[in-house]
Amino acid sequence: MQPNDVIQPTAQGLFCPRGNFYIDPWRPVERALVTHAHADHARWGCDAYMVASEGLGVFRARLGSEARIETLSYGETRTINDVNVSFHPAGHILGSAQIRLEVDGEVWVVTGDYKTGLDPTCAPYEPVRCTVMITESTFGLPVYRWPDPAVVFEAVNAWWRENAAAGLTSVVFGYALGKAQRLLAGLDATIGPVYTHGAVEAMCEVYRAAGVSLPVTRRVERDIRLNGSEGALVVAPPSADDSPWMRRFQPYATAFASGWMLVRGARRRRAVDRGFVLSDHVDWPSLLAAVEASGAERVGVTHGNAAVVARFLNERGRTAWAIPSRYTGENDDDSSASAEETGGAS
Repeated sequence: MQPNDVIQPTAQGLFCPRGNFYIDPWRPVERALVTHAHADHARWGCDAYMVASEGLGVFRARLGSEARIETLSYGETRTINDVNVSFHPAGHILGSAQIRLEVDGEVWVVTGDYKTGLDPTCAPYEPVRCTVMITESTFGLPVYRWPDPAVVFEAVNAWWRENAAAGLTSVVFGYALGKAQRLLAGLDATIGPVYTHGAVEAMCEVYRAAGVSLPVTRRVERDIRLNGSEGALVVAPPSADDSPWMRRFQPYATAFASGWMLVRGARRRRAVDRGFVLSDHVDWPSLLAAVEASGAERVGVTHGNAAVVARFLNERGRTAWAIPSRYTGENDDDSSASAEETGGAS
């Protein structure tokens, strides 16, 4: 990056000197513009936040009622010092946004995490034309090419039916904010009852309050025990896997929904019965298409396989560079469940 760039990398994260604010800072700062509410982007302790208004509920759930949060609707422009700022749909989770900065006719866009495929639980991604694009690259390798989500959900529902017929409870692990709600939206709820871990249900309540349609679910309370005869499916965060919390569902079959499930080694390490390839990040072809649609003359690449993507873009005539990050992407989307929820109750 150049000394006079609109955005500068610092020890706290991406900083806009002209606006005197940070975007998705890694540490508490005075003013943070935040792309979405996952913990690797929305850090607790900042003096003030600006977020997309569509995500206010999830930000409140994550940052607390005392946090000072200012909101902008998608497409609305606010001038901070001499920087024109606007938020645009990123298609990642509810309220996720790309942040557009315009200074002296130059436009920079920070994508945050994003996906270009349709998802009924959040606003769809919108390409934003810009001079400079800073893109994530969580799955920035040619091997990552997502299957049709409709086919994935057909497989999830078929697996659930098979388990129900065999007298097994189906337990699917997915990140509590975003992935879990997308999973729920794709379920065939006629197969059986649907239960949720407390961390998942808390986010489901926020999604429903925002008008997102989800099937009826029941939170797994201390007194709930399932023996497989109910044909139930349980959605839980990955942190619940192999914890005492799981004992109440025996016998059960387990699955994990993530983009990492495309790689056999990742499936083995998770030690689950099934892996479903479902990601809320762009895959390789979608990332390249998003860069092309932006019209960006320069591309900064961060989160994940940044060096690989930057080298590929440079070889094809674009000016691109890797921006170091403390986070890799989808692994950091998980929210920690409390000890009581995962281990305090048998």
